[in-house]
Amino acid sequence: MRAIFGLVLVLGLGLAGFAVYMANQYISGFEAELAQAKNAQSSGVKLIDVAVANRTLAYGETLTPKDARLVKYPAYALPAGVFSTAADLFPDPKDPDKRRVVLRPIEKNEVIMAVKITKPGEDAGLTSRLERGMRAFAIKVDVASGVSGFLRPDDRVDVYWTGESLSGANAERREVTKLIESSVKLIAVDQTASNDGATATIARTVTVSATPAQVAALAQAQSTGRLSLSLVGAEDDTVADSIEIDQRSLLGIEEEAPIETVEIEKQICTIRTRRGAEVMEIPIPCTN
Repeated sequence: MRAIFGLVLVLGLGLAGFAVYMANQYISGFEAELAQAKNAQSSGVKLIDVAVANRTLAYGETLTPKDARLVKYPAYALPAGVFSTAADLFPDPKDPDKRRVVLRPIEKNEVIMAVKITKPGEDAGLTSRLERGMRAFAIKVDVASGVSGFLRPDDRVDVYWTGESLSGANAERREVTKLIESSVKLIAVDQTASNDGATATIARTVTVSATPAQVAALAQAQSTGRLSLSLVGAEDDTVADSIEIDQRSLLGIEEEAPIETVEIEKQICTIRTRRGAEVMEIPIPCTN
C-alpha cells in the first residue's frame, strides 16, 4: 500500500514539474513577442492614416463614405495624392454638389488617390480627361478602320488619310494613303470613356485628344477623304516617319518620263518669175 502511495506521489510531482516547465515556456515566448513588437515600434517606422477602398469601384461611380476606410500605412511608402482624414476625402458628404466620382477603376483595399477621383462637385465627363491645351475630336470609324473593335480609351493610334491628291509632273489626280497623325491618344470610344471593358465592341466613333492644329488637320482630312486608325503598342515609344503611298509605288510602277515633242519647221517652196525688171516668188506645193 505504501508502495502505491509513493508511486502516485512521484507521478504527481512529475506532472506538476512538467506543468511548471510548459508555463515558463509560454511566458518566455510571450515576453519575446512583446519585446519584438516594442522593438518594431521603436525602429523609427512612422505610420499614418490613409483612406483605402472598401470594395471595387468602377469608372463613373459616386464615392460615398461607406466605400472607404482609414488604415495605417508606412509614411515612407505613401504614393502622391492620398487622403489622411475623412474630412479631406468627403468635405461635405451630405451635399450632393460636393460629391466625388471615380475616374479610374479602384480595387478593394487599394489606396484612394486624387488622380483616380474627381474634385468635390467636379463632373466626370471628358473635360476632366483633357490635359491643358488639348481638345476632344471625334473620328468616324467602322469595323475595318476601327481595328475590329479592339480600341479602348487610353490607347494610342496612328491616323491615316486616304483620298485623291494632285501629284506627278502633270499634276495627275491619284488616290494616296498618308500618315497624318502619329500616336494620338483615345479618350473615349462611342460614349464610353472607361477602359475596363472586357469584350470588343464595334464603335461608330472614337474621340481623340489633340492640339488645335491637329484638330484642324483631322477635320480637313475627314471631310476630304477616309480616315483609318492603326493601334500602337502599349510600350511602343517610337515615332513613325512620314509615310505616303499611292498605287504606282504600291505596285512598283515607275514614273514614265514625259514624251518630248519636236516641232517640225514648215517648209515653203516657191518659184521665181521675172516680169520685166521685177522678180516675183510664187509659192507652190513642195514635192519633196
